[in-house]
Amino acid sequence: MTDEPIDRPTDPSEPLRRAIGERYLTYALSTIMDRALPDARDGLKPVHRRILYAMSRLRLASGGGFLKSAKISGDTMGDFHPHGDAAIYDAMARLAQDFNVRFPLVDGQGNFGNIDGDNPAASRYTEARMTAAAEALLEGMAENAVDFRDNYDGRLTEPVVLPASFPNLLANGSTGIAVGMATNIAPHNIEELINACLHLIKSPNARDETLIDYVPGPDFPTGGVIVEPKENIIEAYRTGRGSFRLRAKWEVEDLGRGQWQVVVTEIPYQVPKSRLIEKIAELIQLKKIPILADIRDESAEDIRMVFEPRTKNVDPEVLMGTLFRQSDLEVRFSLNMNVLIDGRTPKVCSLKEVLRAFLDHRREVLIRRSQYRMEKIDHRLEVLEGFIIAFLNLDRVIDIIRYDEDPKAALMREDWSLERGRAADEASYVSPLDLGDGEGELTEVQAEAILNMRLRSLRKLEEMELLRERDALMEERASLEDLLENEDVQWTNISDQLRETRTKFGKKTIEGARRTQFAEATEVEEVPLEAMIEREPITVVCSKMGWIRAMKGHVALDSALKFKDGDEGRFVFHAETTDRLLMFGTNGRFYTLSASQLPGGRGMGEPVRLMVDLPNESDIVDLFILKPGVKFLVASSAGDGFIVPSDDVVAQTRTGKQVLNVRGDVLAKVCRTVVGDSVACVGENRKVLVFAVDELPEMVRGKGVRLQKYKDGGLSDATTFALEEGLSWKDPAGRTRTETELAEWTGKRASAGRMAPRGFPRDNRFN
Repeated sequence: MTDEPIDRPTDPSEPLRRAIGERYLTYALSTIMDRALPDARDGLKPVHRRILYAMSRLRLASGGGFLKSAKISGDTMGDFHPHGDAAIYDAMARLAQDFNVRFPLVDGQGNFGNIDGDNPAASRYTEARMTAAAEALLEGMAENAVDFRDNYDGRLTEPVVLPASFPNLLANGSTGIAVGMATNIAPHNIEELINACLHLIKSPNARDETLIDYVPGPDFPTGGVIVEPKENIIEAYRTGRGSFRLRAKWEVEDLGRGQWQVVVTEIPYQVPKSRLIEKIAELIQLKKIPILADIRDESAEDIRMVFEPRTKNVDPEVLMGTLFRQSDLEVRFSLNMNVLIDGRTPKVCSLKEVLRAFLDHRREVLIRRSQYRMEKIDHRLEVLEGFIIAFLNLDRVIDIIRYDEDPKAALMREDWSLERGRAADEASYVSPLDLGDGEGELTEVQAEAILNMRLRSLRKLEEMELLRERDALMEERASLEDLLENEDVQWTNISDQLRETRTKFGKKTIEGARRTQFAEATEVEEVPLEAMIEREPITVVCSKMGWIRAMKGHVALDSALKFKDGDEGRFVFHAETTDRLLMFGTNGRFYTLSASQLPGGRGMGEPVRLMVDLPNESDIVDLFILKPGVKFLVASSAGDGFIVPSDDVVAQTRTGKQVLNVRGDVLAKVCRTVVGDSVACVGENRKVLVFAVDELPEMVRGKGVRLQKYKDGGLSDATTFALEEGLSWKDPAGRTRTETELAEWTGKRASAGRMAPRGFPRDNRFN
């Protein structure tokens, strides 16, 4: 929305594209200039400027009383900002949040939100007033320091920009999204900014690299540690675009007996603490940070987040390095100093350009305030001269007032030249003013002032006070003339004002001390997951229905295990917590599981489909421990297959990795580790074929080649073995049989094969 309605006659013949384009451009410009981008001079958007101006009109000084926030937002909406009161209150509440704004401009009383991310209370419950920083932004408003414009309905006027005694744009930062552009500016330290301004006044051609010596980087209200290299910071301030790596501040607490814990006392800017804790707790639950045992929030007014390691042997640097990589304990703050450099033109500015815009604004404010003060002095001197003439001619003035029908006109007609000369003789006074067209005539202003004079002012003491006041004003006027004529005097005056502001808000004050520190990034090499897991023996159990669990220790594989009703065991094998497991599904995809993340063995476990995205229509073909460097034989029910290296089947996500392509009714059937030099296949028709492994291609993904030819049916099983050791299987009695004379079944790949040997299992499987 724009502040003023767009009233444009519609031409029926105007093309729709051009009409929409013009109206959208008008909307875009309104959003850029009147809503989203801050002014480089006072660092405020219109809504913030109007809130502060409305509070000043309500006389909510920093040392005065509080007023209901509903009244403040209501007055702002009714008089200056024709938008929703909720949006106005949200903007005002942010100005009161010391964890969002480096130097709050609103002093809030009540619940204005917290660093956990909780919203402020309703405006009817909270109260507010201005802070000293807000008053510094408004200083000089009553002295014609800035231009005013009509408000949205023309009833009142509002300031175009605030005088701004300090560079608020960089001190408090700003963020906003317009149409086609955005801004994101970090908060900074006021004393550092003023020091940079003072240097820029002395050296107008100072380089950005020199200004970095005064402004080393942002100063976030929540503290933290900036670990960005200095050359990157210089480049960001030089171009107006860049980013800063910001980490939480932490320390190690010694608990005695070798035990320790990490305590985080400052978190990155604009990171809600509650959401941060939830995220880290989720990482613990998912066992993505196995070396971290627990996290506790012991925060009161100050931040205190406690991290407990799983074992005291863990290096704290490794623990925090892992947390920095996987959580918002480290963030990147993007800098985009896109501002309205002259109140109208958006531009991405460097640090020097922003400070120069502020200083030029301060000079204009100084000149306007000085001119305003000189006009007031001239007016007062004119009145004082009339008073002095009245005192020197008191009897005549009283006579005119008592007897003349129009004393004002009579006073103005009277020739006071003789008395004026007497004033010059007695008081050594020469007026700088022309008292009228005729010599010695009183002006209308002087006559009116004399008529409004109180009787008790007609004392000798009052006359002396008037003479002293006149002399002081003449001296002040002379200094103002020097200031307006001399640019060097102007910059000296501005420097003095900046030093006063630095004393008020600088590092010696509680709020002005720097909070964000600088450090070099101690990059800890990413530790493999296995290295962070304590190595312990486990027994992996997976049922026929896909419920998986890990029992502590190596349980006897033939021991009786409990399963859900209607379920039974399928895969039982020994492993260790550092192992990774591979699961091959009938959809031809490999899934990777971490043994340390399997559910405990006290219950029945959990469905494996909760850990990986195995479709409901797919089943598990095989489950085994991943051993690097080996190769697998994979084959489908249609009798197609190939060899794939184990390193190429490891999946990084829960969706798995497609290796064997299957379509329609064809399913993945076999996954065997390649051992030996031969392959044996058996079809549903009980025909066995033996051929060399070398006849199968090695692939990463695909359908594969034909292993065995079938007239009807498909593949039942396949295995690999060493030809000289013979082919083994278990007979119906459970005894292992080995056939070494395999010439009858040996042939080329894709042959039909011969009927299985006597005693071959009825389920047509080798193992």
